[in-house]
Amino acid sequence: MPKRPTTDAAQPADAKPKARQRGIQSVEIGFSILDTMVRAGSPLPLSRVAEETGLTVANAHYYLVSFQRVGVVQQDADTGHYGLGSYALKLGVAALEQFDVYKLARPAMIDISAQSGHTVFLGVWGNKGPTIVNRIEGRRGQPLLELRVGSVLPLLSSALGRNFAAHLPESVTAALLQEELSMQSLVAEPQDAGVPRNAEAFREMAARIREQGYSRCRNTLLPNFTSLSAPIFDLSGAIIAGLTVMGPNHLLHEASEAQTLALLKAHAAEISQTAGVYG
Repeated sequence: MPKRPTTDAAQPADAKPKARQRGIQSVEIGFSILDTMVRAGSPLPLSRVAEETGLTVANAHYYLVSFQRVGVVQQDADTGHYGLGSYALKLGVAALEQFDVYKLARPAMIDISAQSGHTVFLGVWGNKGPTIVNRIEGRRGQPLLELRVGSVLPLLSSALGRNFAAHLPESVTAALLQEELSMQSLVAEPQDAGVPRNAEAFREMAARIREQGYSRCRNTLLPNFTSLSAPIFDLSGAIIAGLTVMGPNHLLHEASEAQTLALLKAHAAEISQTAGVYG
């Protein structure tokens, strides 16, 4: 689980730290070897496996022999290097088939809302654009009755929409993007200077969102509200969902949003890692 900011509300007086559950050390060591091989991206010599995992060459070899016997690892006949075997592929496919971003995101949403006090949304790209598919109501501020499950949000003036606009291929968002840019060009005095009014401004915003790892809107979707959204990626690196926090400006402002943003990004990254993303 991600390291979470501590608040008085999140840590009751009678709360006790959970004892670390007892496990099997050899299994954890074995998986550190597999993790090293996954991150390498190509077969490794025995010496490199030992070096990366902190094991002696002999101990690393024992583990690799056992992994070979069950098909998780295979040894190249020409080089002698070790790579992932056919059963590792079966495990990966099975994990992808069982991956459900809706279920995985729910505990993260509850945690973010409990610690920040703000409303949290899970959004996906639907047939009409960025769509809310789940939400947890925050205890701080007024209920957001305007934003329900099933609500389709704008691309340029919502944090969730900007998140998808920055990470989806332009071919996917082109029609909706052009429609919203055309509407912006008709507004004589834009209400918010942060909303792009042409393709160049949009591309600059999208690049900034990708670089910083989140999108942010203030007073654009709802007056007097700020929203932050972090992307969730699948194994291929494509965005599949967005976690979004939304709260009143006076409670979620630039000086106080750092903790909430860190928590949001950590949870989004953890869900992405469950989907197979490394980094």
